[in-house]
Amino acid sequence: MRSADATLALQGAALRAEMRAQAALPLALATDPQIAAAVGPDPDPALLGAVDRRLAEIASATGAATLYVIRGNGLTVAASNSGEPTSFVGNNYAFRPYFRQALETGGGSQFALGTTSRRAGLYLSRRVPAPGGAGVVVVKIEFETIEAAWQAAGESVFVTDPRGIVLVASDPAWRFAALDPISPEERQRIRHSLEFGAAPLSPLPFFPAEGDEGLIRVSAGPVPARLFLHRQAPVSPDGVGPGAGWRLHTLTPAGPALERERVQAQIIAALVTGLAGIGLAIVLDRRRRVSVRFAEAAARREELEARVDERTRELTGANRRLLAEIEERRRAEAERERLGHELAQAARLAALGQFAASMAHEINQPLAAIRSYADNTAILVQRGRLDDARENFSAIGRLTDRIAGLTRQLKGFARRASGRREPVDLAAVIRGSLEVVEARALAAGVVLAPSLPDPVPAVLGEGPRLEQVVVNLLQNAVDAVANHPAPRVRLSVTEAGERVALEVADNGPGIPEEERARVFDAFFTTKPEGLGLGLAISRGIVEESGGTLTVGVAPEGGALMRVELSRAPDLAAPFPDKFSQPPAGSRR
Repeated sequence: MRSADATLALQGAALRAEMRAQAALPLALATDPQIAAAVGPDPDPALLGAVDRRLAEIASATGAATLYVIRGNGLTVAASNSGEPTSFVGNNYAFRPYFRQALETGGGSQFALGTTSRRAGLYLSRRVPAPGGAGVVVVKIEFETIEAAWQAAGESVFVTDPRGIVLVASDPAWRFAALDPISPEERQRIRHSLEFGAAPLSPLPFFPAEGDEGLIRVSAGPVPARLFLHRQAPVSPDGVGPGAGWRLHTLTPAGPALERERVQAQIIAALVTGLAGIGLAIVLDRRRRVSVRFAEAAARREELEARVDERTRELTGANRRLLAEIEERRRAEAERERLGHELAQAARLAALGQFAASMAHEINQPLAAIRSYADNTAILVQRGRLDDARENFSAIGRLTDRIAGLTRQLKGFARRASGRREPVDLAAVIRGSLEVVEARALAAGVVLAPSLPDPVPAVLGEGPRLEQVVVNLLQNAVDAVANHPAPRVRLSVTEAGERVALEVADNGPGIPEEERARVFDAFFTTKPEGLGLGLAISRGIVEESGGTLTVGVAPEGGALMRVELSRAPDLAAPFPDKFSQPPAGSRR
């Protein structure tokens, strides 16, 4: 009995040492920044390759069967066996209890048959905090070395879980058998979770011996039953850590003399004494071997801890440098955005000078008419023709409204963007744009030909900024056809479901295909006096309004600029007669 108890204690110590040697790995790896980055969103493939190599190196140094990293959705992204046919990378283990336990409580464990490797082992997991969601790092411990040692020593040893199912055994035939019958409900749950594969979970061939609770008979098929002394103890005496709830069992052959113990006490005592001496020698030898293994494991553990500490220091320094670079890049990006807004405003103000002459010409006309009406009114009053004088006053009022409208367009064009996206009267935008460009087109002999539906649909955006876009496109088209025979610029609006398209087309030379991809780049221009900012700013305005600005070839052979915007509900306006479709060949 002392030999059986000693064997039980020795085997329990060896098993606990093996499990505890591996239990520290998930906790250490869970704090690794590279592993945290691997479970984050969109990890770099080069990073995953580096994690694979590190895990393989650590597994080789510690003797772990497999180390792998799982994202929060259950998908394995890195593993120490990534280059092997049975690689875990790409497999989803969201159904495993150890995965769910780690996410919910920070750590987990489970003994199960591998779905990929088909090898049984203990899975120890740890949650990995990461930006955008947590992941899990897992170490798998296999017990084939311990089972082989038991077989070589001729020991009958096995380990059961709280349900009495054999997990590790010196006899492979006992693995996944059960000490007690398993209920149908538990069998169904085990099958559903793939915990032990297709194992039948049959009862162990153990039968209690009559008259002694410590003796059992073990039957192995046709071989006659043998008598064994059964001893068991918890693998984890304190009930915590790996193997909590497991029990270690040893079977020590009793022999014929032990079966006749009550009638042959002296013979049995002599036999027990001899067996005790042999058992002591075996225990001492095993203790020596276990001590050697403990020393080797401690040396490996110290080496691993030193390497982990060194790597942690390196990663901490790299993390600090990366944070400094991120902060510097954020400041540079904020400065770039501020300068971009300032540049856009400067470009808008610079563009004012390009059509100031057109605006001055447009204002001078009503001013001259006002002067003429005022002189005539004075004469009419002297002559007593008051009705005619009132008509002149009404005309002067209309002309001043005309001038006020032109100045409002000029101020709106120079304003900074408000960032609002609201319903905009597209008819008013086109009308204001044509009024700005009309004098310039008339001076260049260019026909402005609007082709618009009735009513004109409304769009979403910011009115003054959209007017800036249309003015820019019309001025570019007028400049493109200014020196061509029969110059003509067409402006049209079409509807397509929830989108509204505004097109400005000319019959000029067009834009070469190799330059179309660059026309929206800042500072690219084909005009000697141009800034190269008009189309770049226009595209930015259109995209901020939720639309697109593209370039193509017009049916007339020139350039075609197409603006697409979202349609605004319940707002449409007719277009005034002044800018209705002009007759062919007419000029404005």
